[in-house]
Amino acid sequence: MTIGELAKTSGVNAKLIRHYESIGLIPKAARTESGYRFYKESDAQFLRFIKRARSLGFSIKEIKTLIGLWRNKSRASKEVKALAKNHIKELEKKIKEMQEMVDNLQSLARSCHGDSRPECPIIKSLEE
Repeated sequence: MTIGELAKTSGVNAKLIRHYESIGLIPKAARTESGYRFYKESDAQFLRFIKRARSLGFSIKEIKTLIGLWRNKSRASKEVKALAKNHIKELEKKIKEMQEMVDNLQSLARSCHGDSRPECPIIKSLEE
């Protein structure tokens, strides 16, 4: 299939497919005699795997590790679980940081009159 067909089948746009190729996340595509990329159904499955991992917030580095584990049929599932649990910890840390940002902004927004006066605790806080 062409890159356009692969994009449609996998749900990953052609520009991102080319990017993944350029960084070595996916193997280089086979080429026709005229130089066009040519893909197989297995390439679409590969891209769907990557897309799903990205939707769960895994980094490119983590996805490379997951791909290695996916391809290794003799892998220990504990390796996959450890990677997932580590990712969960990172997500929880980010959630906590974001909740602190929300709390701070809510506090600042409550203290702002939101009227025609120029005084604004939000701006004042950003100045500090």
